[in-house]
Amino acid sequence: MGSSLAYWLRRLEPTATVVVIERDPTYATASSALSAASIRQQFTTPVNIRISQASIELLRHADELLAVDGSKPDIGLSEGGYLYLARHSELESLRRAHAIQTEQGAEVALLNPAQLGSRFPWLDTTDIAAGSLGLSGEGWFDGYSLLTAFVRKARSQGVQFIRGEVKSLEVRGPRVETVGLADGARIRCGHVVNAAGPWARSIAKLAGLELPVFARRRTVYVVACRARMKPFPLLIDPSGFWIRPEGAGFIAGISPSDDPDDAPLEPEYAGFESVLWPALAARIPAFEAAKLERAWAGYYEMNVFDHNGIVGCHPRIQNFVFMNGFSGHGVQQGPVVGRGVAELILYRRFNSVDLSELAYERIALQQPLLELNIIG
Repeated sequence: MGSSLAYWLRRLEPTATVVVIERDPTYATASSALSAASIRQQFTTPVNIRISQASIELLRHADELLAVDGSKPDIGLSEGGYLYLARHSELESLRRAHAIQTEQGAEVALLNPAQLGSRFPWLDTTDIAAGSLGLSGEGWFDGYSLLTAFVRKARSQGVQFIRGEVKSLEVRGPRVETVGLADGARIRCGHVVNAAGPWARSIAKLAGLELPVFARRRTVYVVACRARMKPFPLLIDPSGFWIRPEGAGFIAGISPSDDPDDAPLEPEYAGFESVLWPALAARIPAFEAAKLERAWAGYYEMNVFDHNGIVGCHPRIQNFVFMNGFSGHGVQQGPVVGRGVAELILYRRFNSVDLSELAYERIALQQPLLELNIIG
């Protein structure tokens, strides 16, 4: 989010002074680097669908947009699609979501069990009533490569990246005047943008603001399976697991039964054998012979209010800007949200994609904009 915003600010206004304060420039614990980095249009809120439609276009041209001195990044975009499965009890919800998506122009097909079996013979559809398959504009990419491409491009544009940790915000009246760092440095500012991901709540508190965003750990399992299964979209199972191809194998995850805030970034290995593997083997019989190769953990920046992003200025502190709480879909939305926030700062309006539904005001008014299709 922060590096995307920095890029767009300098692209739209080359004279803008842009400083990114980065606690860890290695990005070892950055959600972008640790994400499963996938993109979909199968949401239940139209604004999310519109963001992803614009984002896939940007990702398709990332090599040109983010090239530096003729060197083009390769983000490994693969448009393999998403497949949501539904049992009979979930069928109406799937149909309602499909209606919203197609109304917004998404290419999504509803398939019955026979059609699913024909397309994906490796899939057990015994208890499945239907599946929703994205036909275009969905897939996955390399989140770390996208992040570093934005950083490299922003640096080439003159953006200053400072290694430091924000410790204070000096608020006077309706504005943040200065940002204080742990080493004692103070930076005067025209705008302060909170792009701290899972740590966004602590930054908001420095300005005396409440933000319903919490760090929720998710484990990604790297799984090997010898069986040849193609095509293989990113599969979302009613039991709560997801799986997609990655290199010669697969990566997968499952919704945790216990979901505490700020859990250590250590993989939860026990969940693979006790929960995920049995569910995988039940849905995809070839995975009875699967092998866990390794795992890693990353954070969702979970907006517990309504699972949607919080974008734009605070109504009281007018130059404090949010781009937080994307609840697992921040990497795919970052290219578009970065552009939108840059427009808001420079022009006081959204020019490309209207993100006004994601404003902080809905939090203050207790009017949630609920997103129901949250994965993991």
